[in-house]
Amino acid sequence: MVRMRRFFVLLLTVAMVTSCGLFGDDTLHIADVTKDIDTYVGKDITIAGAYLSKTGAEPVSIMAAGVSTLDNGLDAQPLGDAIWVDNIGEDVTMNLHRPGDAVYGFVKLTGRIEAGAYGAGGVYKHRIAVTKSEIIEQIKRVESRVANESLGEGKVSIFELADNGAAYSGQTVTTQGYYFWNSVIYVLAEGVAVEEDGSSPQPIGKIIWMEGFPPDQSAQLTVGPNNSFVWGKVEVTGNFQSGGQFGRDGAYSAIFNVTAAKPIK
Repeated sequence: MVRMRRFFVLLLTVAMVTSCGLFGDDTLHIADVTKDIDTYVGKDITIAGAYLSKTGAEPVSIMAAGVSTLDNGLDAQPLGDAIWVDNIGEDVTMNLHRPGDAVYGFVKLTGRIEAGAYGAGGVYKHRIAVTKSEIIEQIKRVESRVANESLGEGKVSIFELADNGAAYSGQTVTTQGYYFWNSVIYVLAEGVAVEEDGSSPQPIGKIIWMEGFPPDQSAQLTVGPNNSFVWGKVEVTGNFQSGGQFGRDGAYSAIFNVTAAKPIK
């Protein structure tokens, strides 16, 4: 299957920023800084660009001119030269693109440019020690959630499973929630949030790792371009286990192994 890539580039220049007053200050474009970076070492400046963060064995926290991603928003890669970023605020990162394996979006950072060796293996030779961070691109999302209410006799809500998992561990249960798949994450969630254009869906609220969801039922849900993601409201039956480390990076404390599933319209 051919995966298409999307490109997000901050199309600004120094002249646009300073002469036209786009930000009302002396903000510099990241590409204009990186092409002559040594002249800025030891100086406090404000830069506009694309922030990209990834966790894992070799975490990344950088600013570049832009990022490219697969059409499901995954596998974000920097465009152009990048510098390391320290101390960006969580109040900013929570409002950027968050497809599941990275955080990225356009920001304005103020801080001091420093030279050294940063990131895994010291591959980044400069960083900005951030003293102030602001959002350029405010991401707006639309949420779909299941209600926290009884599902009727013989069924257990996802809220009950998530909060009191030990009581149901090892049992076959039936519950409802939002199935979410993007080739990296396979979960049953309280809900799903999508950006206004329907892109970059992500699970929200209570989340349980889930395996064995039948492909023929996936086809009846919301399917992304080139089968890049699947999500939708479902009722599932299967074996529930709690008290472990499941899924990607062992980040999930419970797992649901599906034996039967159906979409809920």
